[in-house]
Amino acid sequence: MTETALITGTTSGIGYELCHQFASNKTNLVLVSRSEAKLLKQKQDLEKLYGIQVEIISYDLTKSDAVESIIRQLNEKKFPIDYLVNNAGFNEVGNFLHTELDNELDMIQLHVTFITKLTKYLLHGMIERNYGRILNIASTGSYIPCPHNIVYTATKAYLLSFTKGLAAELENTGVTITAVCPGATKTNFPKRAGIDQTLLFNYFVMHPKLVAAKSYQALMGGKKVKIIGLYNKLLVFSAWILPKQLINQLSLKMIE
Repeated sequence: MTETALITGTTSGIGYELCHQFASNKTNLVLVSRSEAKLLKQKQDLEKLYGIQVEIISYDLTKSDAVESIIRQLNEKKFPIDYLVNNAGFNEVGNFLHTELDNELDMIQLHVTFITKLTKYLLHGMIERNYGRILNIASTGSYIPCPHNIVYTATKAYLLSFTKGLAAELENTGVTITAVCPGATKTNFPKRAGIDQTLLFNYFVMHPKLVAAKSYQALMGGKKVKIIGLYNKLLVFSAWILPKQLINQLSLKMIE
């Protein structure tokens, strides 16, 4: 029986490449993003290239009823979800006194509330079928609180902690959950956040295709947490051993 993966934030970057990872292994897809036009084009391309079934759900995932809308559409089409990939996300960078509160609240809604609700809804079916895999796209920022990026890194820290705790609860259920922590990746993400010309995104930047491949391997291997890239592993390790004041100064320098 063909399995189905639901992936959020699919029309560019890591999410786009993850679609190809699943599709190349003959997994049907449910693509969830905001732009219906981009989703329709992506659906056509994936179905033609891989001969799989692709369904789309177009919705603003920062809205409070986003999960209910997704679940309603899944129930109407009678799609059991075997893989859940929580990838959608964005950033708001700057001094906290001057950043846009509405954007930060939307970020919390998407990175924390939406992911928590969608995971809870879909987890029940996975437990009943004794099979399922959940992939959360976290960040090296999950480990390193960063001045001028505090809400983003706080939400990613939540996502990492959420994954670790839930992984312990899911032992021996047939369901696994994995958090992957990439660093700077060549996507539209930094440009939208206004940090594409910073030091962080000019050195040691990874290609989304590689990040997606490593993420897929970690998911299928049942890993609980995976930091992607040697540089990023060293970065996280340094954050554990260097003085916090120095880490704060370096983190700020990287995104100025």
